[in-house]
Amino acid sequence: MDRLQAMEVFVAVVDSGGFAAASRKLDLSAPVVTRAVAELEARLGVRLLTRTTRTVRVTEAGARYAEDCRRILADVGDSEAATSGSRSQLKGLLSVTAPVLFGNLHVTPIVADYLRRYPDVDAQCVFVDRVVNLVDEGLDVAVRISELPDSSLRAIAVGRVRRMLVASPAYLAARGAPQRPEDLAGHVLIQPTQIAPYPEWRFAEGGRPLVQRIRPRLRTTTNDAARSFALAGLGIARLLSYQAADALAGGELVPLLEDFEPSAIPVHIVHHEGRHMTQKLRVFVDLAVDRLRANPALR
Repeated sequence: MDRLQAMEVFVAVVDSGGFAAASRKLDLSAPVVTRAVAELEARLGVRLLTRTTRTVRVTEAGARYAEDCRRILADVGDSEAATSGSRSQLKGLLSVTAPVLFGNLHVTPIVADYLRRYPDVDAQCVFVDRVVNLVDEGLDVAVRISELPDSSLRAIAVGRVRRMLVASPAYLAARGAPQRPEDLAGHVLIQPTQIAPYPEWRFAEGGRPLVQRIRPRLRTTTNDAARSFALAGLGIARLLSYQAADALAGGELVPLLEDFEPSAIPVHIVHHEGRHMTQKLRVFVDLAVDRLRANPALR
C-alpha cells in the first residue's frame, strides 16, 4: 500500500473510532487496515494509536499526524479536481446539521444559496436540538453552539451568542421588571428544553457564578415555542441572543438582567474531511463561514 493510501486508512480509523469501522467504510479487510497503520507507525517511529480490547484511541502524536494527513489528502484531491477540470462541477450529497431554530433562521439561507450555485449537489438538513455525532450518523458538517471538547474534527469559530432573559413590553407593564436574579421568584417563567423538576438558571455577578433555582409555570421542548410564548406576553423566557434578535430589534421583546449575563457561548462550524468529498464540503464551509461571520446576530 502506498503512503497516501496508508494515510487515508489511518484517517478513516481515527474518524471512525476503530479498525473494524474503518474497514467497513473503506471496503477493505481488517488485516489490511491494521497492517497499513502498523506500517505508518514503523515508518514514523511513533505510536499513533493506543489499542485495547475494547477501544482505539489516538495518541497526541497521532492526532497531529491525522491533521497533517487530512491536509495532504485534501490538497491532493483539490489538485486532481483542478487538473481534471471538475472544480466547478460539484456533485453528490451534502449533509448539514444544526440546532432547530438556528438551522431555520441562519443555515437554511446558506444551503439554499449553495444549491442554487451548484445544481448537481443534493442536500440533507438535520435540524435537531441535540449534539449529532457526525461520524456515527454519516453527516458532513455541523453548527455547534457550545464550548467544544477535544476532537479529531475540525472547528472554525464564526461568532458568539449570549444567554439572555426577555419579556414582552405588555408583560413588563403588568408585572414590572426584575432587578436581580432573586426577583425571578415573583415572576412567571417560561423554560425551554428542560426536563429537571427544579431547573436552574445560571448568571454571573462580578465575575463570579450565580445560580438561581426557578419554578417555571410553562415548559416547552423547543426554543421557538418559548419565544412565541414570551412574545404573547405570558412571561419571562431565557433564550440565546440570536433567537430573540429580530424581536429585540423590533421592540417586541425587551432584554432583562443584562448585568448578570454569564459569559457568551462560541458558535463553531465543525466538520471532517474525506478525500472524496473534500471539494464539495470545503466550498460549503467557506460559504457558511463568510455568511455567519458577517451575521450581526452572532456578534
